[in-house]
Amino acid sequence: MRVFVTGASGWIGSATVPGLLAAGHEVTGLARSDASARAVEALGARAHAGSLDDLESLRAGAEKADAVVHLAFKHDFTDYAGAGRTERAVVETFLDELAGSGRKLLLASGLAGRPGAVLTEDDPTAFTGPDAPRGGTDGLVLAAAGRGVAGVALRFSATVHGAGDHGFTAVLARTARERGVSGYVGDGQHHWPAVHVSDAGRAVALAVDRAEGGTAVHAVAEEGIATREIAEAIGRAVGVPTVSVDPDDAAEHFGWLGTFWGMDIRASSALTRERLGWEPTGPTLLEDIAAGAYPG
Repeated sequence: MRVFVTGASGWIGSATVPGLLAAGHEVTGLARSDASARAVEALGARAHAGSLDDLESLRAGAEKADAVVHLAFKHDFTDYAGAGRTERAVVETFLDELAGSGRKLLLASGLAGRPGAVLTEDDPTAFTGPDAPRGGTDGLVLAAAGRGVAGVALRFSATVHGAGDHGFTAVLARTARERGVSGYVGDGQHHWPAVHVSDAGRAVALAVDRAEGGTAVHAVAEEGIATREIAEAIGRAVGVPTVSVDPDDAAEHFGWLGTFWGMDIRASSALTRERLGWEPTGPTLLEDIAAGAYPG
């Protein structure tokens, strides 16, 4: 199968492409720079020049593909609404190109928690419409059967961790070093699901072959770790005390991450494991932190 991957040289993409190649697929990765192209080719894939702002380059990549895996996203939290509009335009472009073909579009998404509930793959997204976070594209892709596209939502844990991660957990560790304390919001009984990047990559590769259109995949190894436990582990790793941060002060203390760090998200991956035959084998988040993956 010919697979076109956006974000192929990124954190999850670089763990996904080897799995796709090992399964016998021909992989082409979107590359927005010469450095990205070299990284894609180093993984063993072909590089396709373009960007999320160049919709024609995306259309051309999808035109030649049997499946599209869209992992790239503009992580600009200073203009999150703008990033959502870009995401909506990208997904609409892919859907237009794939319409009526029955080909598969797999979309990177996230998990939106409901306090007290454990999300399952069959739960609909809480965000719909073009003005919703990420442009409401999770629901758009899951409804793509009406346009003749097999859409799959790839819902990743709040933290996809491992050595080299520059995401949420890395920001928390850096903030702890800069502030001299490792903080959690309120009583620290909010939860974050987690998955090691190697397991996330395997889940995506399996989904290309095995996930059915109209379904969601939960890349979740740990259902929900109390944020206080995460903060304590970071505090030990960085060598600073752990403290509670008042919810009213979270934005000032953590910056843009304050809103996310105060969320309570728990999610199951039981259906993903059953449907894809996926079983996480990587280290846990707390093991990664203790091993020095997040020095701050």
